[in-house]
Amino acid sequence: MADEAKAKGNAAFAAGNFTDAINHFTEAINLSPTNHVLYSNRSAAYASLGKYSDALSDAQKTVDLKPDWAKGYSRLGAAHCGLHQYNDAVSAYKKGLEIDPNNDGLKSGLADAESAQAQTRSRAPGSSATPFGDAFSGPEMWAKLTGDASTRAYLQQPDFVNMMKDIQKNPNNLNLYLKDQRVMQALGVLLGVKLSTRMPEEDEEMLEASTERKRPAEAEHVKEEKRPEPEPEPAPMEVPEEEKEIRERKAKAQKEKEAGNVAYKKKDFETAIQHYTKAIELDDEDISFITNRAAVYLEMGKVFSTLLNTPSGKTPSGRAVAPLRVRHEVVWCGALSFEEDLLAKKEPENSMQCPDILVRSQLYEDCIKDCDKAVERGRELRSDFKMVARALTRKGTALAKMAKSSKDFEAAIEVFQKALTEHRNPDTLKKLNDAEKAKKELEQQEYFNPQIADEEREKGNQFFKEMKYPDAVKHYTESIKRNPKDPRAYSNRAACYTKLTALPEGLKDAEKCIELDPTFVKGYTRKGAVQFFMKEYEKALKTYQDGLKLDAHNQELLDGVKRCVEQINKASRGDLTPEELKERQAKGMQDPEIQNILTDPVMRQVLQDVQENPKAAQDHMKNPLVMDKIQKLINAGIVQVR
Repeated sequence: MADEAKAKGNAAFAAGNFTDAINHFTEAINLSPTNHVLYSNRSAAYASLGKYSDALSDAQKTVDLKPDWAKGYSRLGAAHCGLHQYNDAVSAYKKGLEIDPNNDGLKSGLADAESAQAQTRSRAPGSSATPFGDAFSGPEMWAKLTGDASTRAYLQQPDFVNMMKDIQKNPNNLNLYLKDQRVMQALGVLLGVKLSTRMPEEDEEMLEASTERKRPAEAEHVKEEKRPEPEPEPAPMEVPEEEKEIRERKAKAQKEKEAGNVAYKKKDFETAIQHYTKAIELDDEDISFITNRAAVYLEMGKVFSTLLNTPSGKTPSGRAVAPLRVRHEVVWCGALSFEEDLLAKKEPENSMQCPDILVRSQLYEDCIKDCDKAVERGRELRSDFKMVARALTRKGTALAKMAKSSKDFEAAIEVFQKALTEHRNPDTLKKLNDAEKAKKELEQQEYFNPQIADEEREKGNQFFKEMKYPDAVKHYTESIKRNPKDPRAYSNRAACYTKLTALPEGLKDAEKCIELDPTFVKGYTRKGAVQFFMKEYEKALKTYQDGLKLDAHNQELLDGVKRCVEQINKASRGDLTPEELKERQAKGMQDPEIQNILTDPVMRQVLQDVQENPKAAQDHMKNPLVMDKIQKLINAGIVQVR
């Protein structure tokens, strides 16, 4: 049942029906409340609707349920960014990259968050994360609100007082209440600027709304358990002869292991193998001897691979190195040690040609055999899970080194996953992520076929003409997989997403299209259309203008410019409906550029002069920079011209 609801939620999300998606994901969560993926998906749906507070709550729940899942931190960072909590966003993205260092989504999110963070830090020291924090600080706030006739009555309303207290305690919460016109009115009073608000009859409905926010319960303190007192050591007893012999053998085995470790560090691999083999013969109840020998075989394979990467797999003077298999150990004809021949690249005398790949493969196979033996023996002896996990990790590493196709990586990935069930080690997790990434890259290389990509794109075009947009998306996606460098498939899929009102996905595809080919005019029309439907008219206008630089007579771009100018002029004339004005104001107040304008002391004086001193206002209007900023406030619905 939960999977069915989840599938419906995914379908609704893909179609751009984010509210329906939230309902379906909520139903799935009620059926499976510990499934972290459901909270992650609902967080994405909330974020798509701009409900970043709810998105943050679900993202935090995702991380709590699955702290080692990188995608959860991506959701968390996105929600913090939406709330302009950039320090928290940076922290979330960095935690995610600790788990998955190669995640492109996390890297991109971190870069955006750090950029926004840098802009925030450029403000005066001690200022809050939101630029309006100072306006709500101290008892002066209540004095200003009491002294102004337009806000005095609001102080008799408990929900308004609670909102102001919440904002005063944490200025970042201002974004949660921007749609409440009383808060907008109060903000204007505190800033000394008269902001445009809704019509009086609409304010009465807003007064009845209660917007009290729930606070998370305080975490319970965990009591520290008292450590038991150490038991007294028993009195020395006389050791039986047989037990004494066993102890001596174990002690000798440890000495052999230590000697092997010394040889390994010196990269004298053959000597290391001899010592570890003797240790295994002396004591077969310590699997660390086996895993250490496996590590030697693994390192020998790596060194041999390095040598093969030199021109023609030969030594600097051009003579071939001659590996030779003898009794399951690699030796080198006429050589004293593996290290001398490979790393120092000394040429062995009496060299004999052998298949290099066969030798390298055999080294990894020897490693795998030792790892399998260590795991089997470890199970019998009930050895520490960490030791078993170490053996599995080394086996997975050897399998990954031997892999030549994407399918070959499946065995390595499976072994790494088994190792993580024994012991969750960061190094193993990184190796698993690297193997999955390598598999994916090889799959893309193996899957690459421009001819099939064109065929799939044409199928998508046919479905698009028939207005079967989900089917068209399916074929465009297949085309992208077959040829990820073709901007046309991204452009066409962006058009489908726009028809399905999946605007964030459409914008992403349009930007990818332009990234692949900055001269592809269609990419600009796609991006401009998405931005227009997202009501980002100034951004859409700039996109259309960028496209016209490439094709000045493109009718689609010219029409786009015309539509954007009409919407911008509509705000300038004050022709917006109260609902449109409220929505545009809320969107504008979340724009960092608008926030900077309103908190700029010079601009605050300009706005005050516009209202009270017409002569001074005329002088200000002669400054093109001031006019540009005022126009931005008009477009955002913050200032209206009547």
